[in-house]
Parts: sequence; C-alpha cells; structure tokens
Amino acid sequence: MKENFHQVSMYKVSSEYEGVRLDNCLISKLKGLPRAKIYSIIRKGEVRVNKSRCKPSYRLKAEDIIRIPPYTSKPKVSKKSSELNKDKVERSILRKEKDFLIVDKPVGLACHGGSGISLGLIETIRQIDKNYKDAQLVHRIDRDTSGCLVIALKKSILREFHKEIRNKHVDKIYTAVVKGKWPKDLQKITLAIKKENLKSGERFVQVNKKGKISETEFKLISSGQCNSLIRAKIITGRTHQIRVHSSHKGYPIVGDSKYGDPEYNKQHQSEGLNRMLLHAESINFKNLGIKQSTPVPEVFSKYV
Repeated sequence: MKENFHQVSMYKVSSEYEGVRLDNCLISKLKGLPRAKIYSIIRKGEVRVNKSRCKPSYRLKAEDIIRIPPYTSKPKVSKKSSELNKDKVERSILRKEKDFLIVDKPVGLACHGGSGISLGLIETIRQIDKNYKDAQLVHRIDRDTSGCLVIALKKSILREFHKEIRNKHVDKIYTAVVKGKWPKDLQKITLAIKKENLKSGERFVQVNKKGKISETEFKLISSGQCNSLIRAKIITGRTHQIRVHSSHKGYPIVGDSKYGDPEYNKQHQSEGLNRMLLHAESINFKNLGIKQSTPVPEVFSKYV
C-alpha cells in the first residue's frame, strides 16, 4: 500500500494537550508514524517547541508552537481489522465513569499504535464512543502484558492521576509465573537499569550502573515443580522493570521473548503457551479512592 507524505507543519497546543508529554501528543496526532520514528525526530531536534529542542518528556503548555517535520505515514488500518479491535477493547472495559475508564488490556495489544502496529488500544478507545474522543493513557503496560489500565477522558482527571503517580501514591500489583523456585526471602530487588532504543525501534532495558534506580517488592505465592507464581509491587515505574528484575536474579518470566529463557519458552510454546505470563492484577490511586482489580487469567495456573 502506498504511503502518505505530509509536509512540514506547525501545531499550536490546545487545552486538550496542555500538560501532556510531547511524545504522547505526537503519538496521538501523527497517525501511522511508528513510535520509534517519533522518538527519532524528537531526539534529532527535527521537532521543535517554540523554536527550541525538547525532550520527549517535556510537558506541553497551552499556546506552545510545535514544529512537525515532513514525514510519511502508513495507510489507515482496514475497517474490518478496526472493528475487530473495537469489539475486543469494548468487551475489556471494566469500569466506566464520566471522566475515566479502566480496562483489562488484552494481551498482544499495544497501548499506542506505531512500530508496525496500525492501531493501538488508545486509538481504538477513541473510536468506540464520541465521548471518548479525547481519551489519554494515564500510564502504560507492555504489549505482551494483560491487565488493569487506566484511561482519562478529561484533562482535569488526567492531571490528578499524574499528580498521584509523581507523588508515589499509587499501588500497582502484578502477578507473574517465573521459571524456577523463587526464594521466599527474595522480597525486594533494587537495581540501576538503563533503557536503550534498538535500531529496530524496540526498547531494551539492561542492568547498568549509569541507569536509573528501579525497585520492586516481590512475594512468593506458590511454587510448582518447575515454576513459581509470584506477586510484584512496583515501587518505581521503570520500563520493563519487573521483567528485568526477575530475569537478572535468574527467574525469568515464562513466555517473555525479550528477557526470558528462549529454549524454555520454546518448550512451553510447543505445549500451547502463546503469551507472556505477566498480568497487571490491580491498581489503587489511594488518595483518589479509585481502585480496580481483574482476575489473573486461568492459563497462569497451568504452569505452576
């Protein structure tokens, strides 16, 4: 299919994107442009905010002027594919409020489109209902992880959620199946980890003393002959931190294609496993009184 070419353009930030990160704004607005390319044009200084270079994490202000360089985008996803996604995402909504949604994100569905993915969860949410057209992700979970994901429908609640996250007033609990027998006394892992963007556009995180400190609390739930069921509470919200922490200690998450044990994964895939066994079980914004949980998928019990 033929790609679409877009000329250089200028965008004045409206109230809709006030307080939103620069990268999230561009991911939302530059449809069909892979996320890796978006980060690349920001990093190279091709994107300018008020004529100056900015980091992806820069939070936009109303009336900021963003220069968007020329780019080519992929054609929109087919209507049939779009409808299938909409049905799947609509069924996954756990809680509907006037200013936010909480969904049980399906495994295999990215939070954002890009990097070869035509349509992500947030783009799909915006298509479901006209009241969701300004929906924004409050946080993210990996494509291969299922579970609780919060979507803000109004700018005001998005700011409240982000304030709670910055102030560390949020409890995020994950459940995972890992290879091996997890020690009962391994209850906290603290490591400096660093994120790298590979040429393919994928993100890869590794232990590196020059990285940022990441901390996770762990609890052993049960152990089987080969694997263990664990619960993980995120203390710092770093990319892939649970996956990196467990793998670094010698207990990779079963089915993790990036940080796991390839041969062990192949063995389980031959037996029918088609996902990573990591699930965002619950989230609790303590000061806002907003709490949601979702059951751990039945498949987890088959591997412990």
